Amino acid sequence: MSFSPKRAVQVAAVSQADSIGALAQRVLDGAPRRFALYGQYLGGMVAMEILNRAPDRVSRMVLQGTTAIVEPPAAAAEREPGIIGVRNGRLIEVMRETISAAGVGDVGHRDQVVELALDMAEAMGPDTFVRQSRALQRRPDPQRTLRKAKQPALILCGEYDQLCGVKRHEFLADLLPNAELKVISGAGHYLTLEQPSAVNHALNDFLDAPLLLT
Repeated sequence: MSFSPKRAVQVAAVSQADSIGALAQRVLDGAPRRFALYGQYLGGMVAMEILNRAPDRVSRMVLQGTTAIVEPPAAAAEREPGIIGVRNGRLIEVMRETISAAGVGDVGHRDQVVELALDMAEAMGPDTFVRQSRALQRRPDPQRTLRKAKQPALILCGEYDQLCGVKRHEFLADLLPNAELKVISGAGHYLTLEQPSAVNHALNDFLDAPLLLT
């Protein structure tokens, strides 16, 4: 299922800065005046900061495989060995561990999902890994912004997501006044690679729905 025949799609880079705020501003600088916003994991955190900075420009929002909880100090510290490893040339090794910990669901093409994720990480390179790790460590608390949000929101979560599990997504959905939570059966953290058809159907249904706010 393709979106391009029906909608203009713009993919924003979230790789060229080491803070959520700087990444959000880069997206805003290149975005249309008003748009629907879709963010996965780090991209979801950037999306929440975009909502904080420019709520009037966001018509509706999809958050997937992400969290509204700031990085605990212990979790931030746990990123340091990975950052050191990547700087020492072990990007693929570190990413294999990261992907395994994040959780890939029970899908027949699991190995292909892992290899594709590794290919993407290799293409982005070690500097991007380090910048994004720093952004994750220092991410701001979006909860006040989310509680005030008026936009319709779709929260997508994989059943077997180990990085941002179902309970975190339930909490995220509860923060947003106009949110719907959809859990994708059999999927893990990498929803768009594991269950692309299910994700596309959910997105189409959400984007086709009228903008009725409570």
